[in-house]
Parts: sequence; structure tokens; C-alpha cells
Amino acid sequence: MKPPRLIFVVAAVAVIATATTAVAQQPDGVPLGIDPKAMPTSVDGFEGVRGGVFKDGRLFIAGQPDQEAFRRFKELDGSPVVNLRTPREMDDRERVPFDEAAVLEEIGLEYLHIPLGGDDHPYTTGAVSTFARALERHRGPVLLHCTIAWRASCLWVAYLILYHDVELDAALERGEAIAISPPPLQGLLGRDLTLAYE
Repeated sequence: MKPPRLIFVVAAVAVIATATTAVAQQPDGVPLGIDPKAMPTSVDGFEGVRGGVFKDGRLFIAGQPDQEAFRRFKELDGSPVVNLRTPREMDDRERVPFDEAAVLEEIGLEYLHIPLGGDDHPYTTGAVSTFARALERHRGPVLLHCTIAWRASCLWVAYLILYHDVELDAALERGEAIAISPPPLQGLLGRDLTLAYE
């Protein structure tokens, strides 16, 4: 017997005004390099990354990298590093034993902090818009990370839906190949999602 598969059903189709504005401002032709027939793949050579590293087109999606993983990304001519972890998480030296911003400056990688999580850093379409502007400015590899790639995969799915008109099911399938669950996705998309099991 196959285990139940989690599926997502859109309960409300209206996108809030900020999402509509963000989509309208996105220029055409931002190259992502994704293959719609292939799912994100696990990337070898990034030891020291919690949850591993996945590649979808030119985007690398990961859990928390260590300093060597950032150096490896630099070798791939990548930049920037987009961090979704909250300031509280990043200040906890037991969990992150280095100053990420300082390490990336030393390595020569641009650092973009878009904290997501908790009441102080809600999941909103504004975060997707900030991420979209980063992808627009940087046409090479971009590293998007959080703790275990959960928030990062949610942001990626929301971006694909809002900025590239990827159908919900197709975008979710890409996110499920990495690590995804619905609660933050609701805020990022500006839509209510209802869970159902088949």
C-alpha cells in the first residue's frame, strides 16, 4: 500500500495587491536555466551543508552551508548568497559558529539577507519581490539557503508561480523534490492553501 501523498489545493485564488504589483514589475526574459521536464537535482561536492544542496537551473538551494561550502560556491562563479534565516538564528553561535556576512565579504561573495520566520519576519510577497530583484541583477549562479532548505524551497516555488507563471502543481512538484510544506507558501503567494490527502 502506498503512503498517502500530500497534495495542495488552492482555496482562494485572489492574489493580494503586492503580489500583482511585483509580477508587473518583473522584466521579461530573466533566464533561470530550468528544464521543465527535469526536477531539481542533488549536488555533490558540498560537504558541510545541513540538508544538502539542490540545483534547479542556475539556482542552488541549500540548508545552512559551512565556510568551505561558501568557498566551493565561489569557485562556481556564484554570487550572491541569499540567506532566509532570522537574525536570532544567525546570532546563535552554537548553530552557526561564524559570522556569515563577514565570511562572505572575506570570500568576495555578495550577501543578501531576507529573514523569514516568526512574527518579526512574516512570509510575505515582499520577500519574493526582494528575491526576484536579486535574480534580475545577477544572471549567474545564486545560492539560496535557510536551515535545511525548507524555507528556501518555499520561496523558490512562490517565485516560480508569481514571476514565471508556473502552474501551482508543477511548481510544487519542484519544491517537493527539495523540501517543502505549505504554511509559509501561503504568505509568500498571498493565497490560502488547504491540505488534502489522496
